[in-house]
Amino acid sequence: MDPRSEVLLRQAHLFQGRLLLVGLPADGLLDRLPDTHGWSWNAADHAALTLRHGERANFGVSPPEGDFHAAVVFLPKARELAAYVLNALASRLAGRSLFLVGEKRGGIEGAARQLAAFGRPRKLDSARHCQLWQVDVDQAPTEPHLNSLAQRFTLELEGAEPLNVVSLPGVFSHGRLDRGTRLLLGQLDGLPAAHLLDFGCGAGVIGAVLKRRYPQARVSLLDVDAFAIASARLTLEANGLEGELICADGIGGAPQGLSAIISNPPFHTGVHTDYRASEALLQRAASHLAPGGEIRLVANSFLRYQPLLEAHLRDCSVLAEGDGFRVYRALR
Repeated sequence: MDPRSEVLLRQAHLFQGRLLLVGLPADGLLDRLPDTHGWSWNAADHAALTLRHGERANFGVSPPEGDFHAAVVFLPKARELAAYVLNALASRLAGRSLFLVGEKRGGIEGAARQLAAFGRPRKLDSARHCQLWQVDVDQAPTEPHLNSLAQRFTLELEGAEPLNVVSLPGVFSHGRLDRGTRLLLGQLDGLPAAHLLDFGCGAGVIGAVLKRRYPQARVSLLDVDAFAIASARLTLEANGLEGELICADGIGGAPQGLSAIISNPPFHTGVHTDYRASEALLQRAASHLAPGGEIRLVANSFLRYQPLLEAHLRDCSVLAEGDGFRVYRALR
């Protein structure tokens, strides 16, 4: 069981009445606490929670409707996302309790200071390298409007109109273009443009650029994070573009018969490094590509992706290298 969940169970007597667990891991915690519901924005966690708990598992970028006695937030990695989630919940919990649990290495002590805006926070427990905090919401904030928290920037593109990018709290490279994606954007010529997939789409930069460059192509954008999909939708709308948005747990949720997969694949989950989604992409890409289809991806130079590409695809080559990144191309 996740150590944060273990800390909660040490204080289970505090959680009376209808409880909402927010950003929770799929580790069986809902089985241990009665009259408890979950809210997740990670499609992998949500799928596992739904399989075991059905309608008790909620998904999306907004808190579920309902009269909850208290809420427990599992501290998100991104500070901006934590602020949004805490304010969204506190706005509905006047006179009730809001709890925050997280790992020390994840910044729980600093994040707990955000609770002071709602009342007087107090630390309840410290164990398993985690801490549990509580605040009684005496000063409920106005419910935040998620889209008003978006960061917008303009991306200059060679030989094309600038692209308007919209990113929401918690989305990868929030409010800016990361160096890896910048390198990859320079290597999009000559794609077999029938059905293109932006895998791990984040704010939708790659997918929007693909649709702009190959307007006749069908473009799909996939991410495990509901906030990323919401951001990608806003980016497409901001540029008058259309695309298919898919919130799913990795490459298994992708369409079949793709002409190309283009990706700056994720390899971090929370405060821990996690390569599983990227490795699954490399191992299973061929099963989602049409004959002659290809994959182009960017990765940190220290990541050993080339042997995996060569093991599962063919004609693997390095298209570009710089700034600590490499762009790979391989064919089915």
